[in-house]
Formats: sequence, C-alpha cells, structure tokens
Amino acid sequence: MRILVIEDDDRIADFLVRALHSEGHHCKRLANGNEAVQIIQNGDFEFLLLDLMLPGSSGLDVCQELRIRNIDIPIIILTAMDSVEDIVHGLKMGADDYMTKPFDIDELLIRIETVCRRQRDTSEQTTLLKIADVTMNTESKTVTVSGMDIPLTAKELSILELLMSNPEKLFSRERILNNVWGANVDPLTNVVDVYIGRLRKKLGKDKSLFLETVRGMGYRVRNPPPVSDG
Repeated sequence: MRILVIEDDDRIADFLVRALHSEGHHCKRLANGNEAVQIIQNGDFEFLLLDLMLPGSSGLDVCQELRIRNIDIPIIILTAMDSVEDIVHGLKMGADDYMTKPFDIDELLIRIETVCRRQRDTSEQTTLLKIADVTMNTESKTVTVSGMDIPLTAKELSILELLMSNPEKLFSRERILNNVWGANVDPLTNVVDVYIGRLRKKLGKDKSLFLETVRGMGYRVRNPPPVSDG
C-alpha cells in the first residue's frame, strides 16, 4: 500500500517509514502540511498518517480540506495532543482513527488494517443500490431498469441516489432542494416536482408506485414498491 506520512519530527518519521517499509508498504514523508492536499488529490497515495502540530498548514487543516474536497483517503492522526477534546475534534474533522504518541507500531499496523477493512466493507455495501427492478451503481453513476441502461442527468442521479439510499423515508421538497441544489435555492420553486416527473418518465412504466408522491409532504422510494391490482 502507498502510504503518505506527514510528520515534522525526523526521528519519528524515520521510524515510521522504516517500519512500514519492512511490512511491504511504499512510503513518502512530508515535514509540513502545505503540499499535502495537492499531492493526495493527485491520487498517488492510498493512506495518510498525519501529525497535527505541523509547520505551515496544521494537520487539522489538511484533514478538513481533504474532506471538504470529498477526498476519502483513510486518515489516522498520530499526535501528542491527547485530550478527549482533541480526539473528538480530530475525528469530527474527518479522521478515521486517532492515536496518541508514544504509540506501539504493532497497534498502528493493526489499526491501519482495520481502517482499510472498514472502508472496503462500507464501499461494497454502498456501491450498488437495488430496489425492485431499479439498480443504481453509486460509483459509476449508472442506472438500469430490468438490466437496461437509463441515461440520467447529474441532478436526476443525485435525487434518485438520495431517495434510494433511504427507502421508505419521506423527503420534503425543501430537503431535496437543500441536498441536491444547495441551501440558496428559492424554496418556492417547483424544480423538484419537475425533476421527479422527468425521473418517472425516464425510468418507464408506472414509476408513480416506485417514486411515491405524498401529497403536501414530499417524495419517497417504496421498498418493495406496492403491486397494483390492475
């Protein structure tokens, strides 16, 4: 695995790199956080070990910026900051795990494996959304109905993914607007109704049963959709 180590302490960084190399990992070390986001965004690394107290951009700044950009590289924070508040804050900024110095290298290796396994499991669970004859691949952003590809726009995909990720959950028009278009859209617009209509038309057949309108309240996906007597 390609691991980026961001650590300004030469002794700790050298120890980490040598230990990870001995386990078969490929490592690069940075001594500050200034270049980290751009390097990671290039896709050259699969895991990040991140100190918090760094020259230039702090570890928390790096962590937060990666998550804002939707870069989901696994992150373990390694730091001397050991208060409960520090740990909670680090995890809230998007870290997957948090270890305080001094740390045991065997425990770190196990935690790296655990974070990777957890991410793989989550990815496998969420890549495919399937309800009745409608299947969405959230990674490739493709939708099929009874095995046939259905071309959808980006906004149509976002609405369908939101609803299919939460079957039976009722979403108001305002909540769909906030999730798909952002908070600055006029809440009186009928754009959600228009896009739901387009989705039904593209999905085909009678998708009023699959994409259900609850009058005066919003929309939801039925799982499984009710079967019409007719």
